[in-house]
Amino acid sequence: MTSDPDLARDVDACCRLTGEFTLRSGQVATEYFDKYLFEADPGLLARVVEQMIGLVPEGTELLGGLELGGVPIATVLSARTSLPALFVRKQAKTYGTCKLAEGQSVAGRRVTLVEDVITTGGAVRDATSALRAEGAIVETVICAIDRSPEGENPLADVGLEVRPVLTKAMLDQARG
Repeated sequence: MTSDPDLARDVDACCRLTGEFTLRSGQVATEYFDKYLFEADPGLLARVVEQMIGLVPEGTELLGGLELGGVPIATVLSARTSLPALFVRKQAKTYGTCKLAEGQSVAGRRVTLVEDVITTGGAVRDATSALRAEGAIVETVICAIDRSPEGENPLADVGLEVRPVLTKAMLDQARG
C-alpha cells in the first residue's frame, strides 16, 4: 500500500507504547498505540501524508478532517494537494455559526473524509451521516492506519470505501 518501505516500522516504533493502560472499554492493556505521537512529529506526519496523496479519489472537492486526529492530517494533505480542507466536529457548535463542518459549504460537494486511525469506524460513520444530511456526497475515507480486522470494511454498512496508508497487519509485521 505504501511506497515508503520503512514507514510502518517508523510509525510503529514511534507510537506503540508498553505499560499498563486503561482502554476506553474499561479493559486494561499492556500495550497502547498513541497515534498522536506520529501526528505531532512533522517528519513522520509528512511521510504519512505523502503516501495519502495517491489515495485521494479523483473528483474530490473537499478534504474533511475529523476532530481531532484527522484535522492535522487533512491540513497537511490540503497544503500538498491544493484541495480545500474542512474540519468536521463530533457535534455541531451550539454558538456562533452552529456548524458541524468548518470551512466551505458541503452541499452538493464531493467530500473525502480524512481520519488518523479507523478501528470500528464509529466517528467516521457519524460524520458521514451528518455530512450527507447537509447534502455532501461522501463515498470514501482515507486514513493513516486501518486497525480493523484484515479483509473487513467496518464502514461497508454506510457505503464507504476505506483507503488506508497502513494496516494493523503492516504495523505488526514491521515489529518483526
